Amino acid sequence: MVDDDMKLSQDEIDALLRAGAAEQAAASGGKAQLTEDEIDVLGEIGNICFGSAATSLSSLLGRRVDITTPVVSILPRSEVESRFPTPYVLVQVDFTEGLQGTNALAIEIEDARRIADLMMGRAPDDSSGDLGDLELSAVGEAMNQMMGSAATAMSQLFGRYINISPPSVRVVTFTPDEAQAAFGPAEELVNVEFRLYVHDLIDSHIMQLMPVPFARELVRSMQVHTNATASEAWQAGEGRDSVAADSAGTEPRDDAQASNRGQADEAPSVAVKRPVFPEFEDETKPRDGRPVANLSLLYDVPLNVTVELGRAKKLIREILELAPGSILELDKLAGEPVDIYVNQKKIAIGEVVVIDENFGVRVTDIVQADKRIDPLP
Repeated sequence: MVDDDMKLSQDEIDALLRAGAAEQAAASGGKAQLTEDEIDVLGEIGNICFGSAATSLSSLLGRRVDITTPVVSILPRSEVESRFPTPYVLVQVDFTEGLQGTNALAIEIEDARRIADLMMGRAPDDSSGDLGDLELSAVGEAMNQMMGSAATAMSQLFGRYINISPPSVRVVTFTPDEAQAAFGPAEELVNVEFRLYVHDLIDSHIMQLMPVPFARELVRSMQVHTNATASEAWQAGEGRDSVAADSAGTEPRDDAQASNRGQADEAPSVAVKRPVFPEFEDETKPRDGRPVANLSLLYDVPLNVTVELGRAKKLIREILELAPGSILELDKLAGEPVDIYVNQKKIAIGEVVVIDENFGVRVTDIVQADKRIDPLP
């Protein structure tokens, strides 16, 4: 058994981890290097978080999205400009709750344009030229969904609530001034790089860039939660072992003493019998001379009746282009039967008629009662 006074509190565990990180930095000459274990942890965090982000992007685009295993590397800030020579779309988010720090996703401008095309319902490569405000907004929404899913996965991974700010999206060339504005005075950045595939339409390299102190904060949070979970499991197992040991170590008592104590502690007898329930009555028959309640009590309940002439499926771009005088082509021919819905349930089929100056519907067929019930999944 371990004395409770010897157990470390959560604050003490955090202090020990921070001290270990400081010793590693001092041993490396003050440079913000990461150990192999820290790099492995960052890769695992990226794998889990971006797997969740890819699922979210797949639902948003309506296409399959796959990502490769992230590769973690250290990138000196002086090499950022040479590492990213062409213009990139930088999507930057700040962690506001649960973690304090910033990170950014760097996407090649052509890949960002393709994502914007898919978001806006256009075929990839239909657009050309620089990304406009509308395209940047579409990319920002896609990245917002991805980073939101990644933050949710991170919350489950670290065992705490984590929230992020809305992403800021801009086109950058990673000059020293832009790197300074994005990542502050950090001399080295952690680059978590992976490839993103969208249904044979996009094959993109995406880089997640973050300062080394924030990367260490992610590793520390992962280790703290893992240690806390392991400690709770160990304490729970220790408690079970203690109970088993106490039970096994109990000395046997004299049979006569046990018999006498058993008689003294014997609980008073309790009469036990089966419950008796009355038989159910036939609800369709009158009781005590009174008629049985029926649907007539619901006759005054109002219902919404809707007649559907047809349906049309349009893209967001086509909806935004609607104007007075636009014509929507429906999926039914003129003169075809129309569907009659009651509270969004199809109950009948009819044909359109004109009564004086108003439209009406003549019911031609009633949907069978068993077909009005939605089948169970």
